[in-house]
Amino acid sequence: MLAAGRARRYGGVKPLAPIGPNGEAVIDLLAGDALRAGFSRLVLVVNPETGPLIEAHVATAWPSNVDVEFALQARPVGTVDAVLAARGSVDMASPFGIANADDLYGADALEVLGAHLAAAGTNCLVGFRLDRALVGDLPVTRGVCEVRDGVLVGIAERRKVTQRGGEFRADDGLEPQVLDPSSLVSMNLWGFAPSMWGVLHDAMSSAADASEDDEVLLPELVGRLVTGNATLSRFDVLSTTSRCIGVTHPDDLGLVRAEIAAEVARGDRPPGAFDRS
Repeated sequence: MLAAGRARRYGGVKPLAPIGPNGEAVIDLLAGDALRAGFSRLVLVVNPETGPLIEAHVATAWPSNVDVEFALQARPVGTVDAVLAARGSVDMASPFGIANADDLYGADALEVLGAHLAAAGTNCLVGFRLDRALVGDLPVTRGVCEVRDGVLVGIAERRKVTQRGGEFRADDGLEPQVLDPSSLVSMNLWGFAPSMWGVLHDAMSSAADASEDDEVLLPELVGRLVTGNATLSRFDVLSTTSRCIGVTHPDDLGLVRAEIAAEVARGDRPPGAFDRS
């Protein structure tokens, strides 16, 4: 779980944003979802500034029987480096899942990911419909996926994506400006085979001078792989019925809390973050 982001637009520690019916943080609900989906061990990648706050929160808010470890990303140079920071905390011979720690992916999405990793153990991406991956009307960035026969063949990073009047637009100067609401987008919910460790390492070695202004990002790396490396090009795209709920802007908090409350009321989410059902 990637919790090392600096959250410039949000202006706070997004994984700790209180969105649950009892004030639970994003990271609490995400961890509970992952455990119910069958994941047994969680690694939280944190940064030096906010890491101690997240660790203190986990120590007091999570059940003591949750198998969790923290990994430090020393510099803010992107999500590829963040995943590499967890090398010493995982079984590098086994497939593994990756998720943002400030998004809620939903039970179905995590169950689909867990089932794929258990059965196939190959590279994959859980793709969300665009119209189920936006909260509010403020602009966000979304990686629009090009999929052929269930396999990822490209990712177009679209910025300033908004929803207004039932229309989805990307005002980033690229075409098309109007996006299909059924388009699948990447929300950084990945499954990687063990062979990806070498790919990640090589990507960071090639970007030795990476900086906060020139991050090495997972969607961009995978986009290059699927268009240029035949031996590593296959990423199955897993579809999900889940809605991805994330906190990008401070104004999103009220909307996200309402979404979570509605999920609990419908029975789609248990009342407590770590309830089993």
